[in-house]
Amino acid sequence: MSENIAPTHLFTAKEQALGGFSVRRLLPHAQCRMVGPWIFLDHIGPVQFDAGQGIDVRPHPHINLATVTYLFDGELLHRDSLGNVTSIRPNEINLMVAGRGIVHSERTAPELRAQGHSLHGLQLWLALPDTHEEMPPAFYHFEADQLPKTEVQGVPVRVMMGNAYGVSSPVPTYSPTVYLEAQLQAGQSLTLPAEIAEQAVYVAKGQLRLHNTELHAHHLAVFHTAQNVTVTATENTQLAIIGGDPVGKRFIWWNFVSSRAERIEQAKADWQTGQFPAVPDEVEWIPLPESIKG
Repeated sequence: MSENIAPTHLFTAKEQALGGFSVRRLLPHAQCRMVGPWIFLDHIGPVQFDAGQGIDVRPHPHINLATVTYLFDGELLHRDSLGNVTSIRPNEINLMVAGRGIVHSERTAPELRAQGHSLHGLQLWLALPDTHEEMPPAFYHFEADQLPKTEVQGVPVRVMMGNAYGVSSPVPTYSPTVYLEAQLQAGQSLTLPAEIAEQAVYVAKGQLRLHNTELHAHHLAVFHTAQNVTVTATENTQLAIIGGDPVGKRFIWWNFVSSRAERIEQAKADWQTGQFPAVPDEVEWIPLPESIKG
């Protein structure tokens, strides 16, 4: 067997406080802006809210990307400018395709806010390929039992998006894209699918060993080839694997992602002048930031 390949990049999350709870941001990172089509990865929580508290992300816009929300614990209420109102619960996937433009809010539902509750999950953004950047916006919700499971080397694996280990997810993709979740017991090993052009392993909980490298909780290891890459859990571990084919350079500013800098400037102006569609039953919105680095 060939020698295990070292990661192209290895880094830990940058923790950011967001008014009562923390978010660990993995992508974009100074070392690595994208992994395949994935351009944004946040690890939310885990956080415990007291009664009366919760999440209130007011309506805000997106273009030329797709958001993916996946919860380990808790619940979020999604509303968007297409009129969708959907609760996101553990092991389900929400895929919101912004395309030429969409607006959405993310909140704690009133009945959940009235009691103590927790929240823990991942939120990711996909950069749409050039041919789909301006497609009509769309929204998809998949229940937990719609996401296929398999077992690889004795390890339970859920194929959330794309094709891997001979299993295909029903969640739409617009370029070669993979998103997997695996649960390893201490001592178990998992070989990454070798056919994926670029991929990354995120340790949501636990610890892995990769050849001579230790991957601790909240580490992201990026590979530009995954041939002969095997990770071994040194304790019970929950990990996410993301990857796919690169889609080319992307500009990112606030909630906007595009292959064209001028398209982001247009989106800024459109948000300031009220050209984006509104979210029904929402009266608030997040103003365009005056200044953002990046």
